[in-house]
Amino acid sequence: MTDLTSRTASELIALYRDGRTTPSEVTRAVLDRVAQFNPALNAFCWVDEAAALASAARSDARWHLHRERGEAVGDLEGVPVSIKDLILTRGWPTLRGSRCIDPAQDWSVDAPVTARLREAGAVLLGKTTTPEFGCKGETNSLLTGITRNPWDLSKTSGGSSGGAAAAVSAGLGPLGIGTDGAGSVRIPAAFCGNVGLKPSFGRVPAFPLSPFGSVAHLGPHAMSVEDVARALTVMSRPDARDWTSLQPLPEGFRFEEQLGGGVKGLRVAYSPRLGYVRDLHPELERATAQAAQALSDLGAKVEACDPGIEDPLEITTSLWFAGSYQVWRTLSVEQQALCDPDFRAQAELGAMIDANALHQWNQKRGLLGSHLRHFMQSFDLILTPSTAVPAFAAQPAGHSPMDPAHMLGWTPYTYPFNLSQQPAISLPWGLSTKGLPLAVQLVAPMFADALLLRAAAALQDANPPQRPIL
Repeated sequence: MTDLTSRTASELIALYRDGRTTPSEVTRAVLDRVAQFNPALNAFCWVDEAAALASAARSDARWHLHRERGEAVGDLEGVPVSIKDLILTRGWPTLRGSRCIDPAQDWSVDAPVTARLREAGAVLLGKTTTPEFGCKGETNSLLTGITRNPWDLSKTSGGSSGGAAAAVSAGLGPLGIGTDGAGSVRIPAAFCGNVGLKPSFGRVPAFPLSPFGSVAHLGPHAMSVEDVARALTVMSRPDARDWTSLQPLPEGFRFEEQLGGGVKGLRVAYSPRLGYVRDLHPELERATAQAAQALSDLGAKVEACDPGIEDPLEITTSLWFAGSYQVWRTLSVEQQALCDPDFRAQAELGAMIDANALHQWNQKRGLLGSHLRHFMQSFDLILTPSTAVPAFAAQPAGHSPMDPAHMLGWTPYTYPFNLSQQPAISLPWGLSTKGLPLAVQLVAPMFADALLLRAAAALQDANPPQRPIL
């Protein structure tokens, strides 16, 4: 990997500040790498070289004025960033991984996160792949095909933000923006070996709101916790279009001021099986035990303790399938004929969930969330594996039934915390004997995003992320 494309966003900003490189040089290096490796990875479904280079040239000028006159620059000035193809981006089609979305329509609106990135000076490279409507934990679709894992092209990158994770891991831009409705940032981060954050629900404003409701979060992928914190500072700035968004934090998530305090004295519930997980890959179990020991060595008070919940898989999939049906029923018969069989199967299951059943599932969700908030009164963090398995074989759309077990049974650690809306982060933790990334998850109380990032930064220092050799 060339030096510029291996740099984190924070490292690039330091280089720009000192005049040792420019956004144009970095953007060209990243675009060259996209041209070289994207055909095999299929991480990007849309790349706009001309727009990216024009944006980088404007950043060059702003950095020049900053060095010459001390003028202010944005928090991500000149940093290349990719956007998942579920997120509206002005001037580019947002096809949501679907053949039934007409690309020839008005694309004049930025989602809040896209608007905030532009305001912060980010260089937008293009759109990254997603399964149709982000409907599953693998990234494959009839529109874009299979997105592959940069550590092993025969393996899946995970999903539904698999394109974002594969791009970041492979050096196709230091930051990628994804969405997470049941683990869709954390699963691909775990499989591809990068850092993936699901913030507290509402921390990042969204528009339009997800058809899958209040389980859906937006979050960043990066190769460092510092970069994730930098991205979240930008992404969490307010937007009046999202009535569910949280009050913004004026200080943001500044790494230097807030995130260097370590974990000494923090209370950590070490829960490798959450009390209900039967099948856990032994190397992931060992990795999580090593992470628990690392936290203890850093001064945290680590206690083996399960949160006392039953597997909420059926709550998750029932709410998810109901959302799939709500999208499905807006499509014409002709559009429905173009859909991924996996999305069709989910919509058919969702059609069987009536209003009374949906209300009951939401009540069960409320009880789960209440229980976990009570549990977090005794702990600052929960430590688990990120997934129950390393990355598995990449396959085309429609290869397995979309019942709950096949859809999410192999990722039992992610979706509970979408239901509870708590912030959670996936951190790389070494490689398996087959050379695939392993990962652990930290979960914090609702609204404690800064605490989560602080602990993640300390844990990352104990086992820094690695890059694949392409």
